[in-house]
Amino acid sequence: MHKRLRMAAAGTALVGSAVLVQGSVASASSGDPAGDGQSTVMFDVVFSPFNYTDLGEPGPSAADLIVFHDTLLQDGREVGHEVGSCVVVDADGLASCTAVLTVDGQGTIAYALENAPPPRKVLAITGGSGDYRTARGDGVLVEHGDGTGTLTLRIDTR
Repeated sequence: MHKRLRMAAAGTALVGSAVLVQGSVASASSGDPAGDGQSTVMFDVVFSPFNYTDLGEPGPSAADLIVFHDTLLQDGREVGHEVGSCVVVDADGLASCTAVLTVDGQGTIAYALENAPPPRKVLAITGGSGDYRTARGDGVLVEHGDGTGTLTLRIDTR
């Protein structure tokens, strides 16, 4: 159970430059070519070390907390980060998570997700700032099991 209980957001600080050099999955970003206020943005994620605080009964239980500070990459370059926390709600690792993703020079995107042990997590974009100030939409975080993952956001800024 002391596996990653979350996303990004799963969560996390830089695992190390070795991970960056040895192989982040290539990603791309697509803007809004149709001009309809919708875009898809993809990031590679380097999760921070697992940070778990046992606040409830000993072992995984309701009220325990996970915090993270992950690094976001595109084409192997660092382009931002995400920070957040997850509150564990049961001993199976189910948790409620919220996070803020910062894209350098563009703004922030806030999101929420239900974290459970599968490596694929669906998230809801709840708002943003800067270029993303009217953001809404959804996304998918996939954990690769090696301290890295992929985050794909479908953003509507209409």
